[in-house]
Amino acid sequence: MESTNLDEGGLERRKLATDIKRWGRELGFARVGITGTRLEQDEARLLAWLDDGRHGEMSYMRRHGTRRSRPEALRPGTLCVISARMDYWPEDAAPPRSVLEDGTRAYISRYALGRDYHKVLRGRLRALAGRIEAVVGDFGYRAFVDSAPVLEKALARNAGLGWIGKHTNLLCRESGSWFFIGELYTDLPLPADRPASEHCGSCRACIDACPSAAITGPYQLDARRCISYLTIELRGSIPVELRPAIGNRIFGCDDCQLVCPWNRFASPSAEGDFRVRGRLDDASLCELFRWDESTFDKETRGSALRRAGYVGWLRNIAVALGNAPTTDAVLEALRSRRNHPSAVVREHVRWALERHRA
Repeated sequence: MESTNLDEGGLERRKLATDIKRWGRELGFARVGITGTRLEQDEARLLAWLDDGRHGEMSYMRRHGTRRSRPEALRPGTLCVISARMDYWPEDAAPPRSVLEDGTRAYISRYALGRDYHKVLRGRLRALAGRIEAVVGDFGYRAFVDSAPVLEKALARNAGLGWIGKHTNLLCRESGSWFFIGELYTDLPLPADRPASEHCGSCRACIDACPSAAITGPYQLDARRCISYLTIELRGSIPVELRPAIGNRIFGCDDCQLVCPWNRFASPSAEGDFRVRGRLDDASLCELFRWDESTFDKETRGSALRRAGYVGWLRNIAVALGNAPTTDAVLEALRSRRNHPSAVVREHVRWALERHRA
């Protein structure tokens, strides 16, 4: 097909931008927006956050430096960013509150109940790039889905997909926050959309609901206290003083989103890949703690749960069992791992058993 000359004027560029958004919807994205690469204010906030040490042991964030806030440094030649969001709320999952209120059940963040979102979104972004290439010919691009130093929420905000809420997640008036974000860095000279406006107002529900007080103020997150960081990114021992706040959350935390008024408008995802796998939406803590490593590998194949690793999985469940009601089943499960080869697992099991003895 003959390629479109985007240098002829704004008309062809605007038409292509409109087509890209339509193609994105056809590929399963809820919305697609376009923005430039300027992120100076966000860069300043990022550097201050890093200087405060709020990234914890995520040393890669400092190592990447300003490549995260300068798209043209990450992919030379980038002129604009195509940002896309895809809803993930699993309609078939057990009600989150019912699971959180039952200390014998395991709570897994709703985004991790289905197929690994990295694979789903990356494939759709590449398909979108293929649609563009069929019209304009060869062009430079790179697809990102939480897989490189990208300030994805700031870019999505600038592309008009939503605003960054007080919990530091992206929020959308018509869809709340139950969605993933991905980007195409491109060398196409496309017209940018208007940034989204902020609509949190005086609400502080997310701040008040955070179990571990990780949201230290509006738009301020200390990752070192965040349950998502503690159960997924942290590799060693979870600070003892934060373990009770984890409750039965064994992978991630949704509390700040569950209380957000804007999530009343969220729609269930139509994407089959995000449907619940393996009854993990309300599984028994004791049952999951019995998994050996081969079972863990089998049951988490193609899942974001792999991020925690098997030792992290057992560590997290040990903490949840320490917070669970004292029953013979809970005590038996914990005792079965007292001599686990991992020192991290053994230490958390000892803590959990001491909690029950106390």
